[in-house]
Amino acid sequence: MKSGLVIAIDGPSGAGKSTIAGLLAQRLGYLQIDTGAMYRAVALLISRAGIDPSDVAAVERLCSNVDVRLEVVDGVQRVTANGQDVTGQIRTPEMSLMTSRVSALRPVREAMVRAQRVMGCNGRVVLEGRDIGTVVFPDADLKFFLSASPEERGRRRFTELLAKGEQVTLEDTIAEVILRDEQDSRRDLAPLRQAEDAIAIDSSGLAIEDVLSTMEGFVKQKL
Repeated sequence: MKSGLVIAIDGPSGAGKSTIAGLLAQRLGYLQIDTGAMYRAVALLISRAGIDPSDVAAVERLCSNVDVRLEVVDGVQRVTANGQDVTGQIRTPEMSLMTSRVSALRPVREAMVRAQRVMGCNGRVVLEGRDIGTVVFPDADLKFFLSASPEERGRRRFTELLAKGEQVTLEDTIAEVILRDEQDSRRDLAPLRQAEDAIAIDSSGLAIEDVLSTMEGFVKQKL
């Protein structure tokens, strides 16, 4: 018997899913499961091991023993991969593109989907990613599809990277967002798409509080 709702938030890269999911989970007293961070952690392990993503057998061997965990430390979610804290290493532009490549591989998806289902099976969770409502939890109690224009998402990402001291341009960042969208939407395994029963929210021009209020309204209706 579940103790609460399973809430799925899907959408393209840079739509604000992680921020919104974290705040919504906090307000509801739920656990946030940042699935994107989990895939980024696996991508980092593959990169560090020098494995070519096209070598599916090598990827499968790595995934057979991979251990990715999400923990909240002092109110901040930390990501560990095989016992190492990789929170600060998984948010680079290089890892964004690598993640899009490896997250389409069956061994990676199977390993992460298993982990996500175990973490969310009892409810009281907010999961965000690209295929939560379509693949991971197709029977989720509530599904949202959060999007924004590529330009808007590129500007947000550009600001984040500058704050971290990264040397990037706005034009390149927007181009990276568009490329990531194409990769995520065209992949054969679990492509990015909106579930038929998902509630669509376009966050372009909206404040975070506006998006949260909209979602909270639907949560209250469901409860």
